[in-house]
Amino acid sequence: MTANALYTDLSGFYDLMCVDIDYQTQSNCIRRLHQLFGNDGNTHLDLACGTGPHVRHFIDYGYHGNGLDINQPMLDLAKKRCPEASFFMQSMSEFCVDEPLDLITCFLYSIHYNDGIERLKSCIASVHRALKADGIFCFNVVDKQKINNKLFVKHTAKQADDLFTFSSGWYYSGHGEKQSLKLSIEKTNTQKTQLWNDEHGMVAFSFDELIDILKPYFEVHIFEHDYEKLLPYDKRSGNAIFTCLKI
Repeated sequence: MTANALYTDLSGFYDLMCVDIDYQTQSNCIRRLHQLFGNDGNTHLDLACGTGPHVRHFIDYGYHGNGLDINQPMLDLAKKRCPEASFFMQSMSEFCVDEPLDLITCFLYSIHYNDGIERLKSCIASVHRALKADGIFCFNVVDKQKINNKLFVKHTAKQADDLFTFSSGWYYSGHGEKQSLKLSIEKTNTQKTQLWNDEHGMVAFSFDELIDILKPYFEVHIFEHDYEKLLPYDKRSGNAIFTCLKI
């Protein structure tokens, strides 16, 4: 299957695939970062919002919610979850908004879905244009130089009579600006077992390369990839939360 084909086909049970994600803790952490570095505004846009779980939490925190994604079936589900929010089918690599925003987020490493460094640069520029003068951009990333190609995360979940096993892991060849997210989905019931394997092409960069891209637009603060504690990045791990204040 092609990269986007699997994503589309999964729209009906995407939330099942992400059942182990603590959306509330992630959202609350970014809310705290907005309180520390941002303004008192409450307009929020979530890039690559999927079915809208993060948007839901920000609305519950008192934000005016918006979501952007390239997949309309995902957005249809997001609208059901967050009927008071506005959702737009656009590419995060090049998007526009009607009014400037206070907070823009991009969770679940989704900023890597920009296909190549030039599209990533375009995304950063689009975010900068979409933010108010004192707005912030928060997202999580992985450093290409610290990817372990052998490391996979796996979990299982049940839906009706079906047992799903989801497995995912990063792959980086060791050179260039391309990495991939490898996915495996196994669906088992009393009648048969089905297996889907897919690979999503993504942009690869080191944190130093990313900082160079962000510097003309933002004051950059980097934190450990721990949504329960706000700790400065210790430069050892390969994952981090970037908080970027518009300049």
